[in-house]
Formats: sequence, C-alpha cells, structure tokens
Amino acid sequence: MAALEEGLGLNSAKYRDALYEPRKLADLRDLVRSSAERHGRRDAFLVKDAPGGVYRPISYARFRRDVDSLGTALCDMGLQGRRIALIGENRYEWVVSYLAVANGTGVIVPFDREMGADELAGFMRRAGTTAVIYSGKLAGVAEAAAAASGTGILISMDATEHEGGRRSYARLVEKGRQMLYAGRRDFIDAPIDPEAMCALLFTSGTTGLSKGVMLSHKNIASNVYNMSKHVCLMENETGLSVLPMHHTYEMTCHVLTSLFQGGRIAICEGLRHIVKNLAESRASILVAVPLIFENMHKKVWKNAEAKGKAKKMRRAIAVSKLLGGQNIKATKRLFKDVHNAVGGNLRLMISGGAAIDPVVIEDFCAMGFTMIQGYGMTESAPIIAVNRDRYSKAASVGPPLPGAEVRIIDEDENGVGEIVCRGESVMLGYYDDPEETARVVQGGWLQTGDFGRFDEDGFLYVTGRKKNIIVTKNGKNISPEELEHYLRKIPLVGEVVVWGKNDQKSGDIVICADIFPNRDYLTEGGAAVTDAEMKLLLKGEIDRLNEKLPLYKRVKRFMIRNEEFEKTSTQKIKRHTVAHEGE
Repeated sequence: MAALEEGLGLNSAKYRDALYEPRKLADLRDLVRSSAERHGRRDAFLVKDAPGGVYRPISYARFRRDVDSLGTALCDMGLQGRRIALIGENRYEWVVSYLAVANGTGVIVPFDREMGADELAGFMRRAGTTAVIYSGKLAGVAEAAAAASGTGILISMDATEHEGGRRSYARLVEKGRQMLYAGRRDFIDAPIDPEAMCALLFTSGTTGLSKGVMLSHKNIASNVYNMSKHVCLMENETGLSVLPMHHTYEMTCHVLTSLFQGGRIAICEGLRHIVKNLAESRASILVAVPLIFENMHKKVWKNAEAKGKAKKMRRAIAVSKLLGGQNIKATKRLFKDVHNAVGGNLRLMISGGAAIDPVVIEDFCAMGFTMIQGYGMTESAPIIAVNRDRYSKAASVGPPLPGAEVRIIDEDENGVGEIVCRGESVMLGYYDDPEETARVVQGGWLQTGDFGRFDEDGFLYVTGRKKNIIVTKNGKNISPEELEHYLRKIPLVGEVVVWGKNDQKSGDIVICADIFPNRDYLTEGGAAVTDAEMKLLLKGEIDRLNEKLPLYKRVKRFMIRNEEFEKTSTQKIKRHTVAHEGE
C-alpha cells in the first residue's frame, strides 16, 4: 500500500481519480496469515489488562498463533461445521474467537452485548447454535440464554480453569497450541469455501421479526479489499476501536481492514474514555457514528466560546475552507488546541451508520483533520459507497465501492430514487427466509430500501429512508413494527404506530408511540375511564415493557388518540397520514 504524502491536503486534484492498490485477498484466513507473514513482529493490538491500566501490545505473529490455537481446540471439541454464538464487549479475545470460528471451524454468530437473556435465547435457538463464547461481564445473560436455547457448550473468555459445564478460553488456546506443536492440522488445513456462509448476523428486531443475514468469506473479504482502494493507513497507524464489534461496520471497516493493511487496533475502555484512550494509544484513526463526532464538534466550539476564541476560530476556518486545506501540516499548527483536545494524534475520522451534518465534516477538515463518510448495510457486508481519503465531498457518502455496481431506480424528476446495488459483497440471503431474500435481492440487485441520487461526478447522496426503520444518532437501527408488535400485546392497546422524534435536549432520536386505546377492555362490567386514568395505566404497562428492552429501544413518549388510524382496504394503517404531535 502506498503511504499518503504528508502535508498534502484533502481533495488535492492530484488524487481525484487515484485509487490505492492493495494486495489480493482470497478470504479471512488469507487475511490473518498474509498479514502475520508481512508484519509478524509489528503490533496488531493494544490492550489493557485492567481498567485504567497501560496499553500493552500483541503482535501479528501472536494473533495468528492464538487464532490457530483456539480454532484447533474448537475442532478437537467436534465443533467443525457448527454455529457458535459470540457475545461480549470489545476485546482482543472477541476478535480471536470470531476468526477462530470463521476460518476453519464453523459459522460465527455474533450478538449485541446489550441483549437480554430472553431475546438472546430466541436468536440462539433460531440459529441452532451449539456453543457460545462470552465475556465474564455477560456470564449471567449468556449462560441463561444457553440453557433456554439448548446451547450446550459454554466458553468463558475470563474463566481461568475449566469448571462445571464452563470451559476456559485461555485453557482452550493453550491446549490448541500444544496440539499444533504436536502436528495437529485439522483447523489450519480445513478447506475454506469462499462462497459458503461463515457468519450469521441478525438485524435489529426480535426473534420472530428480525432477519438473519448470511455472509461468506467472499462477501467480507471483497469489502475489505475494495475499501482499501479508497482508504489507506500510514505506517504503524493506530485506530481506536469504539463501536461494538458485533456490528459489521466496526468489524469489517475498522478491525479487519486495519489488520489487512498492517495497522494496530487499540481497544477503547468505553465511550467516556474516548479522548483519554486516544491520547494513551496515540491513535490517529477513529471510526465512529455521527453522535460521537457531533458531540466532539460541539465540545470544540463550547471550549472555544468559553476561552473567548470562537470568533477567531470561525475566521481561521473560513480561510482554511477558502484555501481548500491544501497543507495539513500548517492547518494542524493553526488549530493545535483542537488537535490536543482530541488526543494530539488524530488524523483520520470516518463516519457511518447514520446521516451526519456535513458542517461537522467541513469544520473538522478545515481544522486539519481528514474526515469522510460512507454508506452501507449489513446485507452488503457492509460498505456500498465511501469517500476516498484523498478526495471527498462532505455531504456525500462517496462514490460506489470498487467492485460494486450502484444504480438509482424509479427516479423522480430530481433524479432521486431507490438505491440498489450488486457485487461480491452482497449477502448470500436471509437465513431460513427464501421469500424475503427473493424480495430484497432481485436478479442479483440488493434493494436497499433507501432513497438517493448521484451527482455529475458519480458521488452518491442518501436523501432519506424508504423503509420505516428508525436510525438513532449512534447508528442503532430500530424497527417500529417490532415495538408495535410488543405494544399490541398490552390489552389496553388497540392500535399503535411507533415513530422517532428528534429531541433537541438530548440531540438524539427518542422513540414515541401514538396509541388508540382498547377502552372496551376496561369498560366491560365497569365505569368508563378518563384520559388521565388511561394514560396512567398505559404508562405502567409501557414501563414494564421497557424493562425488557435495551435502552435504545425503549418507548420514551406516547400520546393517546380518540379515533382509529386511517387504513388501506387491507386494513393496514397508512403511516404517512399519522400526525406526530404531543406526547
């Protein structure tokens, strides 16, 4: 990979059509092995053994050895071809486990660490998992879900010994290492079918309503390879891993792409520690969602206002924008205080998962950072389009990824229509759901459900959601139909529409519900209830429902309506006619 020319600004005409030329990539096993051969002694990870401790490095050679060792032990347990669940916070052992399963054992099934035991059990049952690998922090949830789903093998990342029905990750790695030394080769020689499912990822929803996205080595590896043509790491660069690794955005775009390019990954201790960890790890790359970057942007301006420097900074930004950021070194010196406030080494910021205010990108670029955004979905492993790190447009998600064909269908007079794409990254299909697969993938074209348009330079702009999915500022996708399904189980609820509202106080989306109550439930054999009484009763039921849901899915506000919703001839509520007002 060619290194960036230091001091040359973003959007230099020299790089308008230039792409990087990464090495070929066959599959994820090839990624691990070829990177270890190229960068064996170089640091692959920076980890902490205890909260607040110091970062210690783990080399590429050690990483490959651990993947091969754990994979060998899992095969020895008879898990070849099986589906293995994975749940835990971001950590080195999570990445090792993911690749030890996918690279020769079976199918990895990663889950959101915020799931409750009942929800997790439903997914595990549906996926047919045989084993679950989990962190000690989530032992209660993982073990309860395993028992309820019939998942018989428990592997704890934090157990020091095999005890009871729980196996120790560390002991398995050591056992696998010994077997490798003794000549055991069933994992390292296991055939890799690039077209077969190696990962099963469930989209947002419940056991009965969500979809299982089936991805292959070819899907993921081609995404890593082609994304590396648009974005390149400098020598020995460090990225801070902030977003949950179960999400394809973090796992593919950051972790796997960094490992492919020879970078190092520092594990963040949590959202409250981002700036501290950026400084400690000397990280120069941050892959995150708009909420994180927008909060950083707000803090920068708040600090400038507090120090009486806001007016001066606005003038400096205006001048920098006028000059097009042609010299990053000089701009960095001009905005030294801002760079120091975010760790002192940050160079590249990549936003995805939701729409971001272009002003945030424009300001950070004017301050001497390189900031870009991209677009994708789990069904495309995930990137569909992404800006180049040397030539980009702030309001656009960038040109289509090399190797991906993207079209706009059913265009209106402004050229806006549904975004569809095809290419090697498009999923195999939805697990155990051929009808939905046929609806979403038509003739090889993935129907994204999003509206967009192209400009004259081939840059894609996402203009809105075709589907009803609610997207929070931190990139969480929430299905309103899922929440409506739960709410309708409350006897007091007759009809309901769930929607998201921008909350000015929090700066995020809050989940709201319009409810037409089932008054007959309370009036049978008794007196009618007032609106105030109905609201109090509904609040109690919704509070009980919220206790079973992750924080980001909870219904925060609701209003009571006195008339039924307008419906189609098939008795479906016309969502677009619903007025979202009040609480």
